[in-house]
Amino acid sequence: MCYFDAVARRERWTTLLDMLAADGRIEIEDAAVSLAVSAATIRRDLDELAGQQMLIRSRGGALPDSVSYDLPLRYKTSRHRDQKRRIAEVAAALVVPGGVVGLNGGTTTTEVARALALRSDLHRRPGNPGDADGTRLTVVTNALNIAHELAIRPHVKLVVTGGVARPQSYELIGPLALPVLEHLTLDIAVLGVDGITVATGASTHNEGEAAVNREMASRAQKMVVVADASKLGRSAFARICTVTDIDVLVTDDSADPQVVSELQEAGVEVVTA
Repeated sequence: MCYFDAVARRERWTTLLDMLAADGRIEIEDAAVSLAVSAATIRRDLDELAGQQMLIRSRGGALPDSVSYDLPLRYKTSRHRDQKRRIAEVAAALVVPGGVVGLNGGTTTTEVARALALRSDLHRRPGNPGDADGTRLTVVTNALNIAHELAIRPHVKLVVTGGVARPQSYELIGPLALPVLEHLTLDIAVLGVDGITVATGASTHNEGEAAVNREMASRAQKMVVVADASKLGRSAFARICTVTDIDVLVTDDSADPQVVSELQEAGVEVVTA
């Protein structure tokens, strides 16, 4: 299979899983029309996803594999990619040299980590053996993929929490993740979320992730939420924090003006990228 075929297949899988999350089932004929491919192609795609335990095949389509449906991180990477990169650049600019920043898992925070890795002003000056000049950045994260990307960056002091890995998000969660955070003070926490509203605040699909994210936010002097427009006005299962705990929201310029206005009235500084 060539590269472009593989990319197209992965994008179809992402769309199919999105359809499943939104509608609660997939009908092969309807999906074939929506994606402009043959029914045979959809059948093969569903068989592949069923083999990965992402869904359950049914007569004529597919059903969710669980009641609490959360799209794994590896299938989210192609959604709103340009918006997430713009959001990440703006959020990364809020981090000062020598700062201590907390990052949770997710596609947008992964882009923030990459943007921080490319910030030339955060690199240590030649010949400096440590942090004395204040330019070295400290990143605290519970995300294994972010830790993997930043571990080789000489200008980043990396701190990783303990915990049990959650395959969907690559985040370390559970009681083993909390003791590290309880002993730290962060200048800024940059958190990705699955939903944000005035009524429920910031939320995510998994209660284990929410608990770790909540602790990270509580240790920070400034709490920044990074979320593309699709997350605004939506609530997920587990609350991370109330809207009054959020200092800044960085989103994209397609965000619903009414939702943005409501968040601003609640005291959140909203920055669009």
